[in-house]
Amino acid sequence: MKKILVLCTGNSCRSQIAEGYLGKFAGDKAVVYSAGVETHGVNPKAITIMAEDGIDISNHSSNNIEEYTDIDFDFVITVCDNAKERCPYFPTNAKKFHHNFPDPAKAVGSDEEVEEEFRAVREMIKEYSEDFVKTNL
Repeated sequence: MKKILVLCTGNSCRSQIAEGYLGKFAGDKAVVYSAGVETHGVNPKAITIMAEDGIDISNHSSNNIEEYTDIDFDFVITVCDNAKERCPYFPTNAKKFHHNFPDPAKAVGSDEEVEEEFRAVREMIKEYSEDFVKTNL
């Protein structure tokens, strides 16, 4: 079984969404973890928009990259430029992938507009995750 780490800045939105979709699409082919270079807690809007698509991430926790230094990952996916630049070195032979998704937590506007930004980013990550699994697992 492959081990995948999704890395973001605060492990609150993008990496949590990606962990949910990668887990769904990979099934029993992989174990998926997510972490941040900081921890900001799981964003309630991320939980809500994932539930709309039938994926429950309400029990996810916000984890720091330092918690996973002993795991030999097969893949490390950074989902924002900040995490890619700030990711501390840790010994791994993992294949590294990067895709900079917009941060929905920085969306401004009405509640409806912010939710739409979360949904738009969710769909981008969903598509990326499905393609990643098809191509790499």
